[in-house]
Amino acid sequence: MPQQMTSPVSDGLVYFGAGGDLALRMLFPSLAYLESSRLLPSDLPVIGVSRTVMDDDAFRRLVREALESRAPEAVASGAADQLLARTHYLPVDATKPEDIRRLGQKMAELGIQRPLYYLSVSPSLYCAICQSLLAAGLTGDHARVAMEKPIGKDLASSRIINDTVAASFNEDRVFRIDHYLGKETVQNLIALRFANSLFEPLWNNLTIDHVQITVAETQGVGERWPYYDEYGAMGDMVQNHMMQLLCLVAMEPPSDLRPDSVRNEKVKVLRSLRRITRADVQGSVVRGQYGPGVAAGRAVPGYAEEKGGASDTETFVAIQAHIDNWRWAGVPFFLRTGKRLPDRDTEVFIQFKPVPHSIFSDESRQDLAPNNLLIRLQPEEDIVLRVMNQAPGLSLEEMRLESLPLSLSLKNAHASRRRIAYERLLLDALHGNSTLFVRRDEIEEAWEWVDGVNDAWRRLGVAPKPYPAGSWGPAGAFALIERTGRAWHDD
Repeated sequence: MPQQMTSPVSDGLVYFGAGGDLALRMLFPSLAYLESSRLLPSDLPVIGVSRTVMDDDAFRRLVREALESRAPEAVASGAADQLLARTHYLPVDATKPEDIRRLGQKMAELGIQRPLYYLSVSPSLYCAICQSLLAAGLTGDHARVAMEKPIGKDLASSRIINDTVAASFNEDRVFRIDHYLGKETVQNLIALRFANSLFEPLWNNLTIDHVQITVAETQGVGERWPYYDEYGAMGDMVQNHMMQLLCLVAMEPPSDLRPDSVRNEKVKVLRSLRRITRADVQGSVVRGQYGPGVAAGRAVPGYAEEKGGASDTETFVAIQAHIDNWRWAGVPFFLRTGKRLPDRDTEVFIQFKPVPHSIFSDESRQDLAPNNLLIRLQPEEDIVLRVMNQAPGLSLEEMRLESLPLSLSLKNAHASRRRIAYERLLLDALHGNSTLFVRRDEIEEAWEWVDGVNDAWRRLGVAPKPYPAGSWGPAGAFALIERTGRAWHDD
C-alpha cells in the first residue's frame, strides 16, 4: 500500500499492556520481523508498559522467550537481539498521574518526541490512558495512538471512547486496528478488484448472484468468557471484521489509495446497508450458542459450562444482509461466524450467475456450473476462480464439461514466510499511513447497524439457539440461505 504521511516517522514505540498475550504472540514477533527486514529505524526505542513489576532484563527475557517460538527466523538472524537491545520496560499504572510522569521522563531520556502509543489493553482503559497522557503533556502534534478493537460495546460507548480520544489526538493521529485489514489476501482483494480490468465490469448485480462471508473458528471461548459474555459474536466479530470485509467487497472504486479516499467508499457501503428491524430480524438473522459436543476428536464443554452458568450470549451468527444501491440491488450478502465450528476458515465466496443461454446438450448441461470466486484468508491465503472447461479425452458423444480451479496461491507464488498481519499495520502506523485503519465514522456506522439487530433481539426476547460443538451452527442457519435456493460454501 502507498504510504500517506501525515507527519514524520514515529521515533519511539510505547506498548501499554506489553506483558499481555497479544503483545507477546503478535506485536513483538511482528516488530522482530520488521527489524529482520530492516524496515524499522535502526535506533527506534521500544518501551513496554504494564502494571507488573519487573526490570528491563526480566522483560527482555520474557519477550525473547516469546520470539523463540513465534519468530525463530528473527532470533536466528540476530534481529531479535538488535530489537531487544533497544527495548525497555516500565511498570506503570496509567490511571495514576505520577506513573505517567515517570513514563514521560523515560521517553525524554530515550529522546522520544514522536511516540506511537499502542494500547494493547482492555478497551475500558482507553479513555483513562488518553486522559492521563493528555494531562501529562505527552500528546504533542506528532504523537500517535493505536487501539485494538472493540471500540466500545455499542454506539453510545463507542462515541464516549472516540470523544475522549479525540480530546487528546486528532483523527489523523488515531489508528483503530482491525488486524484482518493487515492480511495480505485482504489487501489483495483491493488489487484483484481495481488492478484487473477482468473483474470490475463483472462486480455488480448483473453478473453476481450472491456473496458469502464466513469467519469460522474451531476454538471455544474458554477462559475469555468474561470478555465474550459482554460482547458476543455480534460485537466481537460482526461489527468489525465482517463489516470490514463486506465493505472491501462492496465498495465503489476509490479515486486513489489515499486513506480518506478508501475509507469514504467504505462508509458509503455502511450507510447503504439495509437496517434489520424487529419486523424482519427473525427471518434475516440466526442467533446461536454452542453446547457440549466433539471437536478435533475430543469431547468439549458448551459455552454455559465454560462460563459456569446460563448465558444468553450468542457464539454464532448468520445474517442475510442487503446493500441498497445500484451496484448491489437484489444481491443478498450472507454472513456467518461462530465458535466451535468444524473448521477454522475465513473466506469470501462470490457466486456468479449462470450463463444466460446454454448451447450444450441436456447431458452436458448437467455438468454446467456457474463460475465462482473464493478469496480465502485462513488457514492458507488463496484466491481461486472456478471456470468451466472441456473434460479431457476423446469421445463421439457431446462435449463434456468440468469445473476447474484457477488458483492464485500466495503460498505457492511466494516462497517467503507468511507475514503476520500486524507487521503491515505496525509499519503503517509508525509512518502515519492510515489507509488500513478504521476511521471513526466507520466504527459508528457499523455499531449503529449492529445495535439495531441487538435491540430487535432484546425487544423480541430472541434467545440463542443451541448447536453442538463441532457442527456448523443451528439448523436455522441452513434454512436462512436454503430458502433462497442457495447453499453455504463448505469444502
